[in-house]
Amino acid sequence: MTDLSNAPANLTVRTYLRPIDRDGLMAFAEQGRANPARRGTNKVHTVMEGQYRSFSYVADHHPVVVDEPLALFGQNTAPAPGEVVLSALGGCLGVGITAVATLRQVRLSKLELMLEGDIGNPAAWGAGGAEMLPPQMGFQEIRVKVIIEGDASREHLDEIVKHANFYSPVANSMRNPIAFSIALAE
Repeated sequence: MTDLSNAPANLTVRTYLRPIDRDGLMAFAEQGRANPARRGTNKVHTVMEGQYRSFSYVADHHPVVVDEPLALFGQNTAPAPGEVVLSALGGCLGVGITAVATLRQVRLSKLELMLEGDIGNPAAWGAGGAEMLPPQMGFQEIRVKVIIEGDASREHLDEIVKHANFYSPVANSMRNPIAFSIALAE
């Protein structure tokens, strides 16, 4: 334990978030420059338990549990699907902000994201609710506030956040139309 009893009154002790491997990040970035068409595939296996509660299995991790609130006929035992989508967005933006800060050699001491999304379900999942078109359903607006501190000016931190948002795979999946298919399994 460090004794600070004789430390100057204006001493500031700052701790930083656990850093990522900058050399590994640079090697990963080089792979992207060498092959811009490079893609990976995320795979999830979702199993319904009953009512609206589901378990999504991702590799060898604990399942991601999803439910609906009581008002939407769920058990309210876990986040709703839209909340999980916002969680994915927050995680992706957090990863991107960390990567850009690492690239620019800015050490972060705090990074938190507060996400809100306006979503409704007047179509009742297509089960007899209002007749709607796809653009009228899903999130209609998403707001993200970033709480960030590090060894850079507020302007520099703002530029890091904006840059990470521009390149975020999940944010861009939400902003842009993507090819989507659904079919019965063989």
